Amino acid sequence: MNSLSIDDLTKYFKDKNVIEIADIVDFYRVKDAQIKSETIRCRIYSLVQKGIFQRVGRGKLRFGKSKNYVPEISHKLKSLYNKILKDFPFSRICVWHTSVFNEFMLHQPGKFYYLAEVEKDAVESVFYSMKERNLSVFLNPNQEILDKYIPENKDIYIIKTLVSEAPTQQIGKICTVTIEKMLVDVFCDETLFAAQQGAEMRTIFNEVLSKYTVNQNKMLRYADRRKRKNDFNNYLITISNYRQQI
Repeated sequence: MNSLSIDDLTKYFKDKNVIEIADIVDFYRVKDAQIKSETIRCRIYSLVQKGIFQRVGRGKLRFGKSKNYVPEISHKLKSLYNKILKDFPFSRICVWHTSVFNEFMLHQPGKFYYLAEVEKDAVESVFYSMKERNLSVFLNPNQEILDKYIPENKDIYIIKTLVSEAPTQQIGKICTVTIEKMLVDVFCDETLFAAQQGAEMRTIFNEVLSKYTVNQNKMLRYADRRKRKNDFNNYLITISNYRQQI
């Protein structure tokens, strides 16, 4: 433990939200100019294993033990996934519910949606398949449709195209969102996630980053696939500055 210099590390990097591994390498080399790179790698590995640091991207660490986000999978969400999978067994599918943001919000929205994202070639077929089941289903709805045609007191299903290489996770047999996908989606889709915009979105990002391990590289790759990488990266910078002030 003494060789890890945990107390000195904590003091040295206490004002940083994200720490570059290169900076930790420099930290140990100031203490011992002859230290081998392999020794430093072993120390960093030990620090992560002990929960001193968590990995938040390639070459990036943050203080604290890793805590991965796992959304709740309800019976209805399982049923939705299985129905689509049965009809389209070879399509990639991701299902989730917009209530996942409630954990991180100050004000709770009045409308919630079941989201089913499928590959581009299957999206219309999935829509019509669900329509035949007499479900309240909408295909990539715009703001007017969301405002005027969403029925009250009914489960709402929205079909969207699943962006290629979107970061998803498998919970049991169900494919659903990761925390990285949630944050990029809420930033990119102002229509579907209208209730989560503005100050509420800042609260969401701050709460997520405080409670869970988030891989920034994974987010930026996905934001790039959604053609919003620069905008999203700039927003992350503003969130980082905000977190340093509170």
